[in-house]
Amino acid sequence: MQRHEFQPGRLLAGLILTAAGVLYLLDATGEADAPWLLVVPMAVGGLVLASLVGMVTYAVRRDRRDRSEDRSEDRAVRRVRISESRDQ
Repeated sequence: MQRHEFQPGRLLAGLILTAAGVLYLLDATGEADAPWLLVVPMAVGGLVLASLVGMVTYAVRRDRRDRSEDRSEDRAVRRVRISESRDQ
């Protein structure tokens, strides 16, 4: 299996929807009485929270990528200037 980047938003969405599914399963078997007024808002709220976490994760990764690109460009410019100054 190839390595991939960790996506906390998807993990959170999966956990919350799994919990909602378990609540429905327990309700169907008669083990628990879970009203739909509890499960539906939990699922919707979990999806909203997961999307916010995903957006924050994207913003942080984009900022880190931009910073590393800026640093590599700065290093390249310095190398060119140093080589030009040595040539003179």
